[in-house]
Amino acid sequence: MIGNQTAQPVTVTLQAGPADTRGIDDFELFYARRVVDRYRTLLGRQGLLDLMAGDIEKGNAFLRENALASGGVFKGGTTVLATKGLTSGEFLAWMDKAFAGDEQPLLAAHPEHYVMGTDEIGARVVENIGPHVASFYMGGWGTDALDWAEDAAELLPAAEFPRKMSSNLFLADGTVIGRALIQFGDTAEGFTANLTVYFPVSCPDEVLDHHLRHYAVEFRNWIVAAAAARA
Repeated sequence: MIGNQTAQPVTVTLQAGPADTRGIDDFELFYARRVVDRYRTLLGRQGLLDLMAGDIEKGNAFLRENALASGGVFKGGTTVLATKGLTSGEFLAWMDKAFAGDEQPLLAAHPEHYVMGTDEIGARVVENIGPHVASFYMGGWGTDALDWAEDAAELLPAAEFPRKMSSNLFLADGTVIGRALIQFGDTAEGFTANLTVYFPVSCPDEVLDHHLRHYAVEFRNWIVAAAAARA
């Protein structure tokens, strides 16, 4: 404060210059995505895994410790997205094709996606879980809800949300470090996606909150990519 006056926040707006006038935040996002894609391409999958090996070891240890400390008890949260102009069937058809093919469109959906593919264990994902980089597997992703989801408080009526997929998230040693439940229901204008994730109850709340934001970013970008592929 200066005297009795409260300092006002500084704002900067674009008044003239580029032909594209969407906004400075949009420009920064474009350049950030471009440089991330360049690093991914230059390093390649194995290069990324080698570079992040230490971070992955620490992140997996954090999740393993919390899973053991929680004794199989999880806490969950849900991100809800409303989409206009695309049906859930169209989106999920794109998702099935993307997960069965080139990982590039999957990686492009979030800056903190490092690997999405299949190895000798199964469907592998390397990404941030909160501030921690982790390498884990998804069991049964793309199938009907697993048995554990039948009793989940977040399970929505099948009549309204007929498309459901779920998976355990587990480390290479079999330790279950999370669960995912996603449910889709069509609306008059498009569809609603309820995206639920569960982590060990002993994990800090920021881990769960970060992943709810992570869901919002990746699924928004996957939906936009599905719409672009349809067009």
